[in-house]
Amino acid sequence: MIRDITIGQYYPANSIVHKLDPRVKLFATLLYIIALFVYKGLAGFILITGFLILAVKMSKVPLKFILKGLKAIVVLLVITASFNLLLTPGEVTFFKWGVFQVSDTGIRTAVMMMIRLIYLIIGTSLMTLTTTPNQLTDGLEKSLSPLNRINVPVHAIAMMMSIALRFIPILIEETDKIMKAQMARGADFDHGNIIQKAKAMVPILVPLFVSAFRRADDLAMAMEARCYNGGTGRTKMKPLKYTASDRVAYLVIIGFLAAVILLRIFVPYFG
Repeated sequence: MIRDITIGQYYPANSIVHKLDPRVKLFATLLYIIALFVYKGLAGFILITGFLILAVKMSKVPLKFILKGLKAIVVLLVITASFNLLLTPGEVTFFKWGVFQVSDTGIRTAVMMMIRLIYLIIGTSLMTLTTTPNQLTDGLEKSLSPLNRINVPVHAIAMMMSIALRFIPILIEETDKIMKAQMARGADFDHGNIIQKAKAMVPILVPLFVSAFRRADDLAMAMEARCYNGGTGRTKMKPLKYTASDRVAYLVIIGFLAAVILLRIFVPYFG
């Protein structure tokens, strides 16, 4: 399960998506998330599905590798679907017991929320899989640079995001090592009820937090030793520059969002 977490990982490949400017991918991810929660009905679902399939195909990232990240959110999917299924009233009720009920609206809402969450994880994972942490940091800092005029610490925010993304695979690897060490000492993480499994996680969490704080302290000391003082006056080894492909990508993603909104407005009978 730990190895199935793909957030923060980078998958190297020679694709169009990998070569796009990180600002384009950040903007595209934002509009994609908006489209996910704006669309309504079969027409919008087909359009978003086709767009997502095309993006995955163009990224050259194996679909199995992307779908592997969904295993880590199975519990979240089940909980979300259960709440929507059992607590949403509707016109036709198939089952009712106390405050719990299964209705036509509840079934439709549960299915739609699961689809949205799955598509959300796939879309956001695609951005991190095709963009290095350094590129994400530069893209975010450049995108938010106008906020410097109102004294927003844009560089610090971008740096924190970059460090957080870098720490995810490191902590995943550290957790895997701790779990294997505990299992070698007889720890059991697969059997028992929820309370017993939660108690079994304590021997993992304590050394994991200690390791995380130690790594953070070492990183802070290393940055101070190198006289790091923020982004003022700093230059980039690889400055970001837009290309023709980036401009075309902007037009495509804006057209995609516009199409989703138009389908919601003018094709209501698909809903």
